[in-house]
Amino acid sequence: MVKVKLSLEGDETDIAAEKLFETTGLQGSWEIAANSVTTKEGTLAVIGTVVGIVGGTVAVAEQIRKWYQEHKRSNKKLDVVLVGDDVRVVLENATLEDICAVLEELESL
Repeated sequence: MVKVKLSLEGDETDIAAEKLFETTGLQGSWEIAANSVTTKEGTLAVIGTVVGIVGGTVAVAEQIRKWYQEHKRSNKKLDVVLVGDDVRVVLENATLEDICAVLEELESL
């Protein structure tokens, strides 16, 4: 089974991860990383596994980008990386095409 790994680091990552899976069309799970340390700024690391998508790849990529931009606009620190078998995308400056490249691995099932 093809899986896409997801890594979030920053402020309120647990809330951000929950919202990501609720609103974007991604199917999978996430958990706070075992070695994650909460700082006074609330920084945590969250590891997720995406096993499927609901809707088209482009539509889900747009929702992921929208989710990321909304979280960043709230002045929270958040670093997100999507990792597929052959592709690694940091969402900070990712285009829709970059995000689609990772998600397309899920569609090849």
